[in-house]
Formats: sequence, structure tokens, C-alpha cells
Amino acid sequence: MENEVERESGSMIFSEEELIEVSGLKKGIDFIEVTCGCTSHRYGDAVGRLRVFSNGDLEITCECTPGCNEDKLTPAAFEKHSGRETARKWKNNVWVIVNGEKVSLSKTALLKYYNQASKNANGTNRSLNGRVCHRDEFVRCSSCNKERRFRLRTKEECRIHHDALADVNWKCSDLPYDRITCDDDEERASRRVYRGCTRSPTCKGCTSCVCFGCEICRFGDCSCQTCTDFTRNAKA
Repeated sequence: MENEVERESGSMIFSEEELIEVSGLKKGIDFIEVTCGCTSHRYGDAVGRLRVFSNGDLEITCECTPGCNEDKLTPAAFEKHSGRETARKWKNNVWVIVNGEKVSLSKTALLKYYNQASKNANGTNRSLNGRVCHRDEFVRCSSCNKERRFRLRTKEECRIHHDALADVNWKCSDLPYDRITCDDDEERASRRVYRGCTRSPTCKGCTSCVCFGCEICRFGDCSCQTCTDFTRNAKA
């Protein structure tokens, strides 16, 4: 129990020794954030902000240029976005700055929860945090006709997407987070292909990221056919 409480606090996810001299360190409730980057021989350094969550999830917000809008990237997607020539080796190619030097993620303690969660997933259709994996989905606004991204990592996020999908009059302003309006640009097609699959960043749908019904994405108080069938089968 004590360990679980400690892991809920960003300040307790890693020891002081593990984070000593790591550049750009910030601590959240259940994550830490550090400066990261990836180097392309052609384009130079692409710099970003890496968030390391206690459940093993890794997210990068790219800051390669002032106008870059790429955020919530997996390390593999960030590696590809940076233009790295020898891609698909993100553990070695994505770096953080320790004591003024670039150090590969694989040589730091920052991957310890990721590696632990990878073992727990054990090749099943579960994400790195041990739960069923749901890739990002899109819903089209009835007003501006732009598609908006929905993350489906928690039950709350799945419910938000579920209700938006069922609402034929859903609009950008109905999003409870991100504060997106119809005036905001739609995600570029090159960005929409990244949907959070743990097997492949540009996966178009596989058994690792497509869920056909679980306790996270189905709701007992909903009367839609999908939720009703799941509830009936769960009781059988």
C-alpha cells in the first residue's frame, strides 16, 4: 500500500538519485516531465517535453519549431517526426539531458515503469499499463464538419467519446477538455495516423488497439445496443 501511495505522487515516482542533473525536470501528480530530444543528421535536434507516468505511459510534446502542434506523441512517433534516419530504435535515439550531456533513454532510469508494464502486457491486447488498450478515435463536428480526436485511456474518456458518438448534433464546443472551438484547425492527415497503438505508431487497427467491449468502454446505464449486449454477456 505504501508503494502505491508513493507512486501516485510525481515527486515520489523516482528517487532524487535517479533524477539528479536531469534537465527541465517538472513534477506532477502522477508523472514527471523532462526535456528530451532526438537528433537527425539531416535536420539536427528536435527538442520536446517527455512525460513519464507511473503506469508506464510515455508522452512527448514536440517543440521542434515554434509553430509545431505535435503533442501526446509516443516516443516512436516523436522519433519519426524528428526525421531520424535510423528510426524504430527510439530507446536509443530519444535522449534526455543529464549533467549537460545527451543521454539515451535506455541508459536512464526513466524507462523502469515502461519496461515493467511491457512485461505485464505480455503480448496480449492490453496496453503498457496492463489494461485493455483503446486507440484514439475521431468524431466529426456537426457544425464545422472537422474531425476531433478523443483519447480513450480511462473510463471517463471512453464515456465522453461514447456520448459524443451517440449525439448526432455533437459540436467542438461540447468537448470538456482541450477547449477546442470550430475555429481551430483540424489535425493534419499526417498526424491523424498516430492513434496510440502500442504495437505500431501508425497502426490502422489490430487486436492490440481495437477493443470489442470491456469494463472501461461499456456502460451499464446506457441503453445502446453495444452496451446492452456487453452487459448481457457479462452477466451470462
